[in-house]
Amino acid sequence: MAGNAYTAGGITITVAATRAATDDELRELIRLRIAEMRTQGTTTVEIKTGYGLSVEHEVRLARIASEFTEYVTFLGAHVVPDEYLGNEDAYVDLVCGEMLDAVAPFVTAIDVFCEDGAFTVDQSERILAAGRERGLLTHIHAAQLGQSDSVRMAVEHQVASVDHGTFLSDSDIDALAKSETVLTLLPGSDFSTRQPYPDARRLIDAGITVALATNCNPGSSYTSSMAFCIAIAVRDMGMTPTEALWAATQGGATALGSPTLGNFTIGSNAEIVELDAPNHIHLAYRPGVNLVRRVWG
Repeated sequence: MAGNAYTAGGITITVAATRAATDDELRELIRLRIAEMRTQGTTTVEIKTGYGLSVEHEVRLARIASEFTEYVTFLGAHVVPDEYLGNEDAYVDLVCGEMLDAVAPFVTAIDVFCEDGAFTVDQSERILAAGRERGLLTHIHAAQLGQSDSVRMAVEHQVASVDHGTFLSDSDIDALAKSETVLTLLPGSDFSTRQPYPDARRLIDAGITVALATNCNPGSSYTSSMAFCIAIAVRDMGMTPTEALWAATQGGATALGSPTLGNFTIGSNAEIVELDAPNHIHLAYRPGVNLVRRVWG
């Protein structure tokens, strides 16, 4: 959580560390991360829960996160915690019932990690339906590790975004292209975990609305720099600098259900970043260099 070794055990290690942290320690970590992001030009941050995995701790994370951003996503369905191994459906019941009821006042969206080793397509469908019934925007982690029916299910349920999309089938691409669902690509995750980069050129040409995000987290994406993600998208994923900038701004805003963010038009939020560069192309041209001169908003 504070730059220490993230060794074997993955998410469960961070869950244990998060549960052990005090409220003020968590607040300080959030302040540091947001300050780090802002110096690199990020003006709007979504914070997800998912490292509490109990009613008590998921509520605590949602409440603290809501002190820093209006975009808080409930990710109680991140993985099944150790205490529910072998009784996974009971944990899904908890997520859809008592846990969701408790976090609802503090969150605007719900998410689920639909992969082998996390939640099945049927379990994910239940969780998303429960969130939708509470009026929450819906997201899904899907096709990060392999192909399944998760993307098809997500599109059928009109989720706001499918996040990751590293391993998409032809039918997944066709379904996304015919939908209003945003595909949020996470090149920082693919970089950090040595996964192949998705072919964004193919996805955009197919008609899919593509967003970019850092997915900054302790286990699978170690960057807080949107500029770095833009550079990867251009270098390794086939996007033009203009497409990557749109995906990192208005694309992300669309995934959050907030059309007044991420664009420079009358009536939009005045969130402006001034670069110490001739134009936005230098975000891709100079990877690893912070070109942000000033930030408003």
